[in-house]
Amino acid sequence: MPESRRGGGAPFGVVDVAGPSMRRLLFDGDRVLVRYGATLRPGAVALFRHPFQQDLLVIKRAVGRRPGGWWMLSENPLVRTDSREYGAVPDDLVLGRVLLRLRPSPAWLAPAAGLERVLGRRPWSALPAVGARFGVRPAEPGFGPGERVSPGE
Repeated sequence: MPESRRGGGAPFGVVDVAGPSMRRLLFDGDRVLVRYGATLRPGAVALFRHPFQQDLLVIKRAVGRRPGGWWMLSENPLVRTDSREYGAVPDDLVLGRVLLRLRPSPAWLAPAAGLERVLGRRPWSALPAVGARFGVRPAEPGFGPGERVSPGE
């Protein structure tokens, strides 16, 4: 669960990551830069309020739109505390988009819109090394044909 350091209505904030749910991409103790109110696209890493415990901030990957909001998934396959447990996250609970890991080593987590569109369409089984570089993995069974998790927590 992240801890927000946002202040004074600024469009950007720093959040500390806690927990194992994004372990493939982010680790406990990492610090990330969030753009509050940013447009969310499939594949983006998002900061949102937990649907059942709204004082808890959560970082997950936004897989795509579903009835009722955004379908959010963990990067760590062993952690299932995500939309598989609580369903789609309503738009009004989505706070922003994670752009950059600041600590321990800086890494850009939000590719440009054009690159995200290409990553979202490409069959990454043909180019697994490129997909892995951008954190793209095939969609999990049951989430619809052709959907993929692409860069974006």
